[in-house]
Amino acid sequence: MPKAVWNDLVVAESASTVLVEGNHYFPRSAVREDLLRDSDTHTVCPWKGTASYYSLEHDGRRSDDAVWYYPDPSPEAEMVRDRVAFWKDVRVVD
Repeated sequence: MPKAVWNDLVVAESASTVLVEGNHYFPRSAVREDLLRDSDTHTVCPWKGTASYYSLEHDGRRSDDAVWYYPDPSPEAEMVRDRVAFWKDVRVVD
């Protein structure tokens, strides 16, 4: 079962991830809410739409913009709605 791990903490775990462009998109409900901090960062993917970000924070450590999601994905990317993906210093392991 895929897990997103940051600083030895399991941030998300789910058997129902969606793999898109090599990234596991976890159901939003599988993510530890207590670690997420809102971010003002946004980027645009030509086919998925505008991404928003969260930073991770725990025990004095922070990883800015380590989590991204598409609040309103394009019709072609509907499979990522209500899901998040990870990068930077977050490892996704099976």
